[in-house]
Amino acid sequence: MNFKLCLFLHLIVYFLFCSTFLSQTNKSSKPIFNIFKINESFEINGKFENPAWLIADPIELNYEFRPGDNSPANEKTVVKALYDDENLYFGFQCLDSNPKEIRANLSERDKIFSDDYVILIIDTYNDAQKGYEIAVNPYGIQGDLLATLNNEDINFNITYYSKAAINDSGWTAEIKIPFSSLSFNESSEPIWGINVVRTIPRESRVQISWTSINKNIPGFITQSGLLVGLKDIKTSTSFEFLPYTIGQYNGNLDDYDDPNSDFKYNSVEGRIGGGFKYSPNANLSLEAVLNPDFSQIESDADQISVNTKFALNYEEKRPFFLVGNDLLPQPVYYSRSINNPLAASRVMGKSGSLSYLYLGAYDRNTVFVVPGEEESNTAATDEKSFANIGRLRYDFGDEDYLGAKILTRNMKDGHNYVLGFDWNYKFWENWIFEGQAYLSQTKELNDTSSIDTERNFGSSGHTAKLDGEKYLGDVWHFFLSHSQKVYYFNFESNHVSPTFQTYNGLLPSSGFREQKMYHSYKFYPDSSFFDRVDINFQTHLQHNYDGIIKDIILTPSVNLNMKGQTYFYAQYHILKNEKFNGENFKNVNDAYFEINSKPLKELSTGIYGSVGKYIFRSDNPTIGYGHNLGAYFILKPSSKLNLEFYYDRARLSNKKTDELFYDGNIYRTTAIYQFSAEAFFRTIFQYNSFSKTFRVYPLFSYQFGAFTTFYAGATSNYLNYNNEFGYRNTDQQYFIKLQYLVSL
Repeated sequence: MNFKLCLFLHLIVYFLFCSTFLSQTNKSSKPIFNIFKINESFEINGKFENPAWLIADPIELNYEFRPGDNSPANEKTVVKALYDDENLYFGFQCLDSNPKEIRANLSERDKIFSDDYVILIIDTYNDAQKGYEIAVNPYGIQGDLLATLNNEDINFNITYYSKAAINDSGWTAEIKIPFSSLSFNESSEPIWGINVVRTIPRESRVQISWTSINKNIPGFITQSGLLVGLKDIKTSTSFEFLPYTIGQYNGNLDDYDDPNSDFKYNSVEGRIGGGFKYSPNANLSLEAVLNPDFSQIESDADQISVNTKFALNYEEKRPFFLVGNDLLPQPVYYSRSINNPLAASRVMGKSGSLSYLYLGAYDRNTVFVVPGEEESNTAATDEKSFANIGRLRYDFGDEDYLGAKILTRNMKDGHNYVLGFDWNYKFWENWIFEGQAYLSQTKELNDTSSIDTERNFGSSGHTAKLDGEKYLGDVWHFFLSHSQKVYYFNFESNHVSPTFQTYNGLLPSSGFREQKMYHSYKFYPDSSFFDRVDINFQTHLQHNYDGIIKDIILTPSVNLNMKGQTYFYAQYHILKNEKFNGENFKNVNDAYFEINSKPLKELSTGIYGSVGKYIFRSDNPTIGYGHNLGAYFILKPSSKLNLEFYYDRARLSNKKTDELFYDGNIYRTTAIYQFSAEAFFRTIFQYNSFSKTFRVYPLFSYQFGAFTTFYAGATSNYLNYNNEFGYRNTDQQYFIKLQYLVSL
């Protein structure tokens, strides 16, 4: 099919559809949630029975917005709100016509979102830019997120208190939130945005809301109601100190290439460090860490990296770097590029409509990625560097903003500077236009031992090897979207010059111009089998900076939301042509699918993968047949025990000769026993046949609060030498760690 003709047909369909269905939704007045002040604080117990609640006006959650469309809620939920000089209080009565079907488990923090739960969405600035999402399940387990436009950061944590209780008519819960945990403008009578949602996972994952949710309007925060009644709330100057101490006992094989070499343990090592946070008011915080412990209690799950030439992205888990990510989106900034800092500091605040952030770190071992057209290289150096990240964002209107960023990385004989601006503009209620633009200036290290390659940056005259070159680069990103209940459309245009680099980010590829277009048609059948059906179509055209077509992709797909909390997605590349390593490969067609189901409160399961033709990305690339498949199985035989099983495999063989290029598997099992809301024991077992490694990670954790924790655990790594030695322990570590939050 002619690609230009396909794009033309796309546009015709789009404008015909818009001319038929485009409508404007009149804004209505927002509902009011009255909050009342009490003179004395009280301890919450989750039973919603304290006499203080009698003075509060109740609200009810009356709208089922998922899977329904503001249909009457099938269960009654009553919510009340109070406050004193230091705290907010919210009480919930969640009636249930069949309490035995309530899905709830004792679990770690933030692992409740497959359970029944209630969640507050609080927009303290009432500007629809971000919202605190504060949740609790029927056992009182907490889950908190930070909502920004169309994104939720599950790694976000704040200090709050929660209790809950299951009874014969359902369950009740209470949440207590210190004002010191929130940022807000201090005024005589502030008005905050707020919504309350209850999730009831049964045959379908039902969600009911206090406010009606218009599916023709993108975004959730903007459709909140108003919290009214707060008066003269303030936060006093606060100081938090988070010291830690860690002890570890490490051992390793003398020579990894020789399984017969001795295994030796080092002396017991101790380490102390800590951080502090100073907040002179609710809109400003200053933080610093010295000799921070950025070790990860939970290991990164192995990813299949065979047959890919680009750097992989791993989730951030270090507490200090989880703050402020709503202002620092990837990929120009990637917090794990700050690899081994000796010290780091951050200033973050908001003044009126202006948000600002500064992050600085001194890194002892600098690691950065040098992107390219068909591959990237990672430089893991012993270079010391200073990383500086600055951010300004001016918020205006409903979810609208203009922003600027500066990112610098300075080493002894090299540097990288990035300057850029971005914007988000929402118009006609359901259109969004966003974009980013960046300029980089790079002075390479002269260190070919870190990266020594003959790869060129397109026809720029520069090479990817670290040979001391200087160059500029730029990035442009434009994104236009239109969202309605039955139709969604977006158009995306990206331009990344061959010499653009960001040493504080993770941009795996460069030297391309691409255009993407996506259509999605949504149907809501009145069916005992389906909740929603989506039919989608996507196009992708990519050129390099010499005008050579690199990728042409046409992809139809279908998404089925079914009863039994079962979800099915499938796509097929009906056209996929790619130019790689100077060769044109046509009809590299493959299909991708995934199916996930939570039919019982004790069981979640799913399979996913792709099957078809792939390019074997070697110096002599060729077409192969293969697959990348995975499956998981999560079993919860009791409210305290959680068993997770994950399996991933990849295989590729030559299309013509059946020569096997690779075939391997990754197995990962996690067993968690939750003694109480505060304490658990977890063991992770992982086997990777590609690297022939077996790993075991036992861990005991006792968590006194969001930031005060005690850990004791071990890490054991084994390598299969495929000889008479078999598996040999190559690395062993035992550790204990205590960190304790002191608030003044």
